Amino acid sequence: MTRAAGMSDQPVALEPVGKGNRAAVLALELAPEQQGFVASNTDSLAEARRDGEAIPRAVVAAGRVVGFLMYSAPDDDDEAIIYRLMIDRREQGKGLGRAAIAKALEEIARLGHVRRVSICYELENEAARRLYAGFGFVEQEPDEDGEMIAVLELGG
Repeated sequence: MTRAAGMSDQPVALEPVGKGNRAAVLALELAPEQQGFVASNTDSLAEARRDGEAIPRAVVAAGRVVGFLMYSAPDDDDEAIIYRLMIDRREQGKGLGRAAIAKALEEIARLGHVRRVSICYELENEAARRLYAGFGFVEQEPDEDGEMIAVLELGG
């Protein structure tokens, strides 16, 4: 992925959520006006424990957990779904969300079987709309919960 496609100047890594970083993931906070846009990390990690296809990732920059991302990419499907992304309110505006999506897309592409990535977001979340459009996600239509679905076709 090229820098023009959305890489941050600040490198990030996606790390599995485990004992060493779970508390830091749970301590992340959204700005008050963002509370309704994404499920809590507590709820997301509980969902990941119940759903064997959920892949939770800590977003790490400069050795610190700065965000959380979760996706699924079942082996028997050519579509992956990124269904959680949040960057701590104190770390926003630094390009970390963009860098996290870029890393997630790289990780998903390396799986080899995924041809399409979908993502959904609240219609009112203009920051998400701009972020995902910058990667080439194309809006489809709202789902049954009223969230916008956007799809990216991977090359190859």
